[in-house]
Formats: sequence, structure tokens, C-alpha cells
Amino acid sequence: MKKLVTIITTAFVAVTAAFAQGKIETHEIHSNVLDTDQKYNVYLPGGYNPEQHYPLVVLLHGLSDDYTAWQERGRMHWVANELIASGECVPVVVLMPNAGNADIHAYQNGYFNVPGWNYEDYFFKELLPAVEAKFNCGGSKGQRAIMGLSMGGGGSVVYAQHHPDMFSSCYSMSGWLDNEKREVWADIPEGSKFPATSNSVAENSAIKYVKKATPETLEQLRSVKWFVDCGDDDFILYLSLDFYRAMRDAGVPAQLRVRNGIHNWEYWHTSLRMALPFASRNFGR
Repeated sequence: MKKLVTIITTAFVAVTAAFAQGKIETHEIHSNVLDTDQKYNVYLPGGYNPEQHYPLVVLLHGLSDDYTAWQERGRMHWVANELIASGECVPVVVLMPNAGNADIHAYQNGYFNVPGWNYEDYFFKELLPAVEAKFNCGGSKGQRAIMGLSMGGGGSVVYAQHHPDMFSSCYSMSGWLDNEKREVWADIPEGSKFPATSNSVAENSAIKYVKKATPETLEQLRSVKWFVDCGDDDFILYLSLDFYRAMRDAGVPAQLRVRNGIHNWEYWHTSLRMALPFASRNFGR
């Protein structure tokens, strides 16, 4: 019996150690584009070796969240550790940038350029190159994937649309992919920054982008592997369906999953378990 207990204990310790290997670090970069310091989180896989090159996953948060959301609310490091340990995902570096704040009126949220806050320029000209150099990751289309939830789902799709030469795959979770309807938001205080966020989503509509794309652009979009994932009771499910229809009509292959769920972290936690292996399968393309 003692021998059996010892074997079980040893196995448990080994498994626990394997799952606990990956870590999340917080770093800061000064942005000349935004004229401010910006924090970001980065997940480093277990046994991370700065001399070894790793694929990069860009993981975007949603409206009213920040760079800590995927760690604190999504527990992404637990998911990544499990998937890497099981072999479902290769060891990856995961970048979680900051593009928001819980106070959506006082702080600018969003992944697109708006007057006085050119976030997309910052991301591609400053943040991404700095992170890839610092952590020896990404660096080419076949070594990058992008994904996100809600506002970040829309951001990931538009970033991959604008730069199809830079990402091997894109996974949208409950994506805020358009805002043509300009939904009425009650109690918008004077001077609020939220209308700029709302307008930027409409102006960077992922759905209209596909419908208006030239044959050359559509051919570039076909070089990216696309996955659209949204809950059947999600209040913006229609956007994922409209985007998928536009892609299908344009002849751009995409996967669609409508699963049981709503617009919440329970759904996105399970989405991540699908998204990381999806990205892993498409690295090296």
C-alpha cells in the first residue's frame, strides 16, 4: 500500500509540475506613437529558453478589460500549460497587449486608430517588433497567430485582414465585428471616449471589408486560416453569422462553431481550449 501511495504521489507531483511550468510576466514599453508607457503581459512556456525560437500567439482582450484579463479572468496560463503538456499545442509565447480600461468613458478602448490615439500603428510599428525581438518569437507569417474575445475578436479579425501576410491563423471568439447599427448606449457622459471606440468598430467593419474586397485581397485572405466561434445565446451572434456568410460568399474558407453559451468568460475559457490547438496546427504554413 505504501508503495502504491508513493507511486501515486510521485505521479501527481510530476503532473502538477508539468502544468505549473509556464509563467506570465508583465512588461512595459514606451510608445512614441501614443506618447505614453504601455504595459502588456506575456506568457512564456515551461522551460522557456531565450536562445530558442518560439511561435507567437497574440491574444486580445475585450471592451472594458485590459492586459490582465486573460490571466486573471480567463486563467489562460492554466489552459496553455495543460495543452502544451498534453501535446495539443506546441510551446508558444503569448502576447496580451493593453487596449482598454474598465472606465470606457475616461480611457480610450479599442484596437484601431482614432483621433489622438493611433493604437493600430502602435501595435504593428512598436509593440509587436519589440516583443518579438525581446522574447525571440514570431517574426514571420508561419510563426504568428492572432485571436481574441468580443472587441478583441473583432480586432483580431481586422488585424489579420489588414495584414494577411503576417498571420497564419485567426480565431474570433464572440467577435464585435461591426457596429453599423450604432446601438443606443444610455447615459453617455459628456466628453466620453466611448463614441470614438464605437465609431472605430463601424469604420473598421470586418464584414464590409470582405464584401468590398478585390479579387487580389480575397486571394490574400485565403492564405489565413479562419475560425469563427460564438455562443448560441450571445447577443452579438448575428455578427459572427454575417461575417461567416460574407466569407463563404466570397470563397474564403472559414470554420464556424455555434456552441451553447453566452457572452461571458465561461464560454471564452472553453474557446481558448479550441483556439490554441487551432493556432498550433497552422504554424509553419
